[in-house]
Amino acid sequence: MRKRRHLSEIWGNKTTVVLSITLVLLILGLILLLVYHAQRQSFRAQEQLTYKVDLVSNVDNERAMQLADSIQRLTFVKKVDYISKEEAAEIFSNEIGEDFVAFIGYNPLSPTLMVNFWANWDPDQSARVIDQFCHNIKNLDIVTGVAYQEHVADSILSLFRKLTLFLVFFGLLLLLICYIMIRNTIRMALYSQRETIQTMRMVGATNHFITRPYLWRSIIYGAMGGIFANILLFLIFYIFNHELSTALLHPHHFSRYAVIAASLVAIGIGVSLISTAIAVRKYLRDKD
Repeated sequence: MRKRRHLSEIWGNKTTVVLSITLVLLILGLILLLVYHAQRQSFRAQEQLTYKVDLVSNVDNERAMQLADSIQRLTFVKKVDYISKEEAAEIFSNEIGEDFVAFIGYNPLSPTLMVNFWANWDPDQSARVIDQFCHNIKNLDIVTGVAYQEHVADSILSLFRKLTLFLVFFGLLLLLICYIMIRNTIRMALYSQRETIQTMRMVGATNHFITRPYLWRSIIYGAMGGIFANILLFLIFYIFNHELSTALLHPHHFSRYAVIAASLVAIGIGVSLISTAIAVRKYLRDKD
């Protein structure tokens, strides 16, 4: 009877610890996935924002192409498209549905370079790089100005900055909650086995000898919590993807998902191990 009660206490504690780790890591995993997709959409919006570099009307195509090639070689530039005066006139005529060059007798449009930049994890650095590029390019004698939707660019960078800070803060808060829950659960488990621990100390067991099984168990519990959280995340994404016909399970995302999945297991092991070590040592120190 006593053996059954002891096993029930151990399995009950085990279930509570693993469930606590799983739930916290599940929420943390959802946050990490939200950060990834928010970052991906933000990057996509930043890279689709086009900067229009206007050139002087009489610049020859060769010199304009040389400038385009030099810009394209910059590491932070994603793409440069050169639009000649003739191409600009053709595009404008198609938009208005009339050959305006034949109507007014000449082509008033200027050649342009359409520049797109790579997005950067640091929005402030990205803004500084682009501002420096615009400042330098305006000083060239064949450039008349740079035009872009400045308010759109600022809004994208500001939104990404605020979202990232909020999600990082919320993720750290979850880790703190996970630590407190696991620590309290471990302390209750130790209290339920206080007679066993007292017997071990009476026969000369050291604190390290008593602590070691709990540490190994915490590693297993943390890994189990991470694995269960990953399984639940996959089920949630599978149902969400199936019902809404999204591209959340596109193979393009699998490498990032693998990193997030491995991170959840590592975080589960780390938080469980640290909280267990602190709880066990504090409990044993209080008993000395």
